[in-house]
Amino acid sequence: MSIKRQYLKTRPVCKVTFMISVDPDRAGRNAHLVGDFNGWSAVAAPMKKLRNGAFSLTMDLEKGRQYEFRYLWDDGIWQNEAEADGTAPTPFAGCVNSVLVL
Repeated sequence: MSIKRQYLKTRPVCKVTFMISVDPDRAGRNAHLVGDFNGWSAVAAPMKKLRNGAFSLTMDLEKGRQYEFRYLWDDGIWQNEAEADGTAPTPFAGCVNSVLVL
């Protein structure tokens, strides 16, 4: 998993690319990026499956903010980002969200 940031000089946004590595246990599955930037919608941000089996999605996010997010596999499994800037507690026991600071 990884996060790449590209800050734009002409606009107050950052192009953020979220990537999930190849996972043989989830071959043939789909993944979505779910977070406060899309109202925690499980369908609003489908990730593109790459030829090598990894998943990727690039979004323009406003600079100067903090975002909470997680990945959701179509089999209902939630996954956090190992390279996130931190974590934040959720109302669900034992569960945390990944945090991205721009």
